[in-house]
Amino acid sequence: MMTESKLSFKHYLIIASMLFGMFFGAGNLIFPIHLGQLAGNHWLSAGLGFLITGTLLPLLAIIAISITKSTGIYDLARPIGHKYALFLMILICATLGPLFATPRTATVPFQIAFASHITKAQQPLALFIYSLIFFAIIFFISRKPAGIIDTIGKLLNPMFLALLAIIFFIAFTQPMGQANLQTASTATYLHGSFLQGFLQGYNTMDAIAGLLFGIAIVTAIRHLGAKNSQDISWTTIKSGILGIGLEALIYLILIWIGATSLAHFKVSADGGIAFNQITNHFMGLTGEIILGIMSTLTCMTTAAGLSTSFAEALHERFHKLSYQQWNFLTCLLSFIIANFGLDTIIAWSTPMLMFLYPLAITLIILAIASPLFGRDHRVYQWTTAFTLIPAILDALASFPPIISKSGWAQALLSLDHQFLPFAQYGLDWFIPALIGLAIGLLIHFTTAKAPLSATDMNN
Repeated sequence: MMTESKLSFKHYLIIASMLFGMFFGAGNLIFPIHLGQLAGNHWLSAGLGFLITGTLLPLLAIIAISITKSTGIYDLARPIGHKYALFLMILICATLGPLFATPRTATVPFQIAFASHITKAQQPLALFIYSLIFFAIIFFISRKPAGIIDTIGKLLNPMFLALLAIIFFIAFTQPMGQANLQTASTATYLHGSFLQGFLQGYNTMDAIAGLLFGIAIVTAIRHLGAKNSQDISWTTIKSGILGIGLEALIYLILIWIGATSLAHFKVSADGGIAFNQITNHFMGLTGEIILGIMSTLTCMTTAAGLSTSFAEALHERFHKLSYQQWNFLTCLLSFIIANFGLDTIIAWSTPMLMFLYPLAITLIILAIASPLFGRDHRVYQWTTAFTLIPAILDALASFPPIISKSGWAQALLSLDHQFLPFAQYGLDWFIPALIGLAIGLLIHFTTAKAPLSATDMNN
């Protein structure tokens, strides 16, 4: 059996590169840029909050998969119950698939490359043509994506990082302004920038993506020779410090650049427009063209990976449709939703993320800590039960005004703010989750340990 000590630094670099490539796409460029503009001189505290949900949680998700020896989201959530695990798996796959993440892979490069060069009236038709071509290509390469994604990735990542390095070099040597002199856009960033950054990190979707991609990382580590769970966990941590550490550094620089851009530009509607303006400021039209091409190719590899993962996951559970049929439905639905535009996708994805992230965070923490309580399903169930209702209320508060400002919604949210701490920050799930965890642990340590029975496994 090969142990962790036999893995070389080269192996860590291979896993680190895989981690970075899976998590960092063009979409990860727009949220930190926009966060920097929103936070202004509070960019650093907002950035630290962003790093927790944008980088630390994805790493912990992968570690959770390795510690529990799970084969994916379903297996990880199984102690809570079969129906809940299936529900969570479908919801996360749909969010990362045709509902939000995959359509965003077309709208982000469109926003970066084209939106600022055409009128509002021209954008719907241009987006329709662009997304039609985009997802036609995705459907074609997703038939047998592995080799193509690997080939593009090996060529694309260095080029994309080289472009970023050029922009960063210019930003440091010829800064647009002083970040510490720029005013935050709203009072929420003046007095709660860390929490706002924490919540903005939800938009990367990387923590829930870590639950989906974790098994691929663990499989790759096992392939390199690590066999037992402790070796795999330590390899994941060490590789994660390299790969996700690089991602964290890029995030902080992008947030800083976003803050400095306020010296020349107003806060943009989204980070795609902001990044286009910044690139044009530094490199002119040439930089915009290069960035547009690179972001399109990067998002194509991401879209192919997401559509493939979604189609394979659902085909495995629902055999009546073939992989090709699921893939076609994924691309078709992604194309339709992409044409609602980036702003609409972000607006409607936020409630889903506000619902999923508390459940994902508690599941990740429970999985990592599970050896301490023998993976007792009661600890999982009590914690999740107490997290579920606040998560629903957080989602309700994040819906567009047509829902969140309705009378019945306002009545529920008024009770939420009255009785649950941190509700105004979107963190009303935190205290209930701790209470549920305490009850579950109390039951576990004061009664005989109850392993998963055949009845529990089927509930």
